[in-house]
Amino acid sequence: MPLLLTGLLASGAAAPSAALARPAEGRPAAAREVAARPAADDLSARLSAIPGMRVVKENPAPAGYRALELRYRQPVDHRHPDRGTFEQRLFLLHRATDRPMVLNTNGYDLDYQDPALRAEPTEILDSNQISVEHRYFGTSTPHPTDWTKLDIWQAATDHHRIVRALKTIYRAAWISTGGSKSGMATVYHRRFYPHDVAGSVVYSAPDITDARDGAAEDRFLERVGSPACRRALTAVQRQLLGARRTETAGRIARSAAAHGDTLHIVGSADRLLEFTTLMLPERFWMGQGEAGCRRIPGRSATGAALYAWFDGVMGLQGYTDLYVSLVTASFYQLGTQLGMTERAAPQLAGMLRYPGIQRIRTLVPRHIPMRFQPRAMPDIDRWVRHHGSELTFVYGENDPVRSQPFRTGPGSRDAHVYLAPHTGHHVRFDKLSPGDRARATAALRRWAAVDTPPA
Repeated sequence: MPLLLTGLLASGAAAPSAALARPAEGRPAAAREVAARPAADDLSARLSAIPGMRVVKENPAPAGYRALELRYRQPVDHRHPDRGTFEQRLFLLHRATDRPMVLNTNGYDLDYQDPALRAEPTEILDSNQISVEHRYFGTSTPHPTDWTKLDIWQAATDHHRIVRALKTIYRAAWISTGGSKSGMATVYHRRFYPHDVAGSVVYSAPDITDARDGAAEDRFLERVGSPACRRALTAVQRQLLGARRTETAGRIARSAAAHGDTLHIVGSADRLLEFTTLMLPERFWMGQGEAGCRRIPGRSATGAALYAWFDGVMGLQGYTDLYVSLVTASFYQLGTQLGMTERAAPQLAGMLRYPGIQRIRTLVPRHIPMRFQPRAMPDIDRWVRHHGSELTFVYGENDPVRSQPFRTGPGSRDAHVYLAPHTGHHVRFDKLSPGDRARATAALRRWAAVDTPPA
């Protein structure tokens, strides 16, 4: 699911390829085992004793860990906790109560996350980990759904209550982490509750302080990669909205019908084609990058080959009504606080049919009201620059997200921004230069008060 706001949106729509939105995630290499323990063992009992917490089940876990699925009861409105509650889904990886804890903020649902997945900081620290399904996603959705209670402060307060509850068991240092939209959630939690954790590692997170101005990303896309690769992408865009338009829109419509799905939210196959074609360059550089340049179809490619490549980059099924409805909360957040900038497309002059197609309303059902709050993101940006501490931001050199990154400022303390060369949206410490990797790892260990992993 998600990537910048157009990129954040792009993967947000593509539920089948959810890993694109979670660069810090990956299946653990360690062998898995299921511990055969009584349900009422000490850990389960201690967790169940936390007010509002219940243990749902135990899952397969990496060697040396236990994996538990939990539910924690949260107020729908933290300002008025008496006005309804919902249960928030959590995945706990338990290593030892005296090891650090990593708060993996996620940012979406947990349906596409392996319960045994360890984020990179968890691997480095050999720590515990709690992964949090974001409010209004997956099973963590209040009913009835009051959309006005989906905002960054409410979500940050969810995280704050979870930290406070679990610190009764896990008393060592806490670290928070997330990638893309999940990384944004990590920063927002720190802004409102800066002392909940000892430090944060944030991957590929955009900082959109002016949703009306997409010039920074436009300039980035004009320079990233080689001129030949950029020309090839432009040629594909012109094919898709020119000579191949009717054919490609027909393929989109037939694919949706074959899956028993519809396109009522986006409006039509042709609208979906124009929307995704405008997004193509940034999505390409997020996920394909330099290595993908040689695979861009030329003018002689068949219609089937062009469509297969385009679908592979964009995940077109993710924009059908079924998948869009699964991540409506993501698009709502973009349209109310996070922001989404529009791309200039002079190379497509005369080919565009739908003014305003790039606006987030394209993917939010009309019955859901939205009002953008332009002060939300500048407030976050000021906090990072003037008060943010113990923060590590990691970006990929070729990722359009870095055209509007978080930056440190005069009040930042022990805060760092690193750039991984020749890398897109899927960035990790191990893609940094050796020196930067060593510095980032040392800061993480210092914050967590960990010198070496346990024997």
